[in-house]
Amino acid sequence: MSLVPKDELQAAIEARRELGTEMEPAVIDAFVERVERRLDERAEERERSLKRKRDHQKEMVLGAMGISIPLLAIAAIFTGLAGVLVVCAALAVIAIATAR
Repeated sequence: MSLVPKDELQAAIEARRELGTEMEPAVIDAFVERVERRLDERAEERERSLKRKRDHQKEMVLGAMGISIPLLAIAAIFTGLAGVLVVCAALAVIAIATAR
């Protein structure tokens, strides 16, 4: 996806040609302002996307930890250390998988 559509760039070049050198700074400033606005929009979208990803990761890990509490108790009662280790390994796998 290009930063500025080619037709906008072409329109700015044509406007610069038609208006002459006295209006050139205004045409260039308007074009640069549109480019900067698009850059800001992209940066904001990246930040929102990263925040959503981090929130999802946090929810998954906290949910897994909440579920692991009764699972650890059940595993300790019925299977002993081996069951507890399996539940802990499952927690680690969930944390690693959501981090990617």
